[in-house]
Amino acid sequence: MRCPFCAHDDSQVKDSRPTEDNASIRRRRQCSSCGARFTTFERVQLREVTVLKSGENGQAGRRQPFDRAKLEQSVTLACRKRGVEQERIDQLVSGIQRQVETAGESEVASSRIGEMVMDGLRQLDSVAYIRFASVYRDFSEARDFEQFASTVQEAGALGSDRD
Repeated sequence: MRCPFCAHDDSQVKDSRPTEDNASIRRRRQCSSCGARFTTFERVQLREVTVLKSGENGQAGRRQPFDRAKLEQSVTLACRKRGVEQERIDQLVSGIQRQVETAGESEVASSRIGEMVMDGLRQLDSVAYIRFASVYRDFSEARDFEQFASTVQEAGALGSDRD
């Protein structure tokens, strides 16, 4: 493992343990060159999955590798300042990643991943759900928010919201 401080190629594992959700292994490493300590995480990757983009701006039909970090960043941004614990975000992202990898498909449409995120956020936090939807469904006016929020309210999702 390359040291993030000095870029030396060799490091020694000092401690190894599963994460709280048992979805990955946390390893404390020490660089054999500069002595710096750093942490790495290992996750099981069942298969290489390619995301088929369906967006605008010339991205339609473009393919790119599935990127867990990008998914986690989107969910974290939607949940920002909402009091949602990082552990719950990690569980949601891990669940979506597991669904994508175990679906048996080598390609998955970005719209399918977006729907999985929407389903997860609907159960996690209604405000985060609306935030994500506003970007995912490209809301352009306040009226779009109002219409979408009313459907969420009708479904009873806002009643379970935390303050």
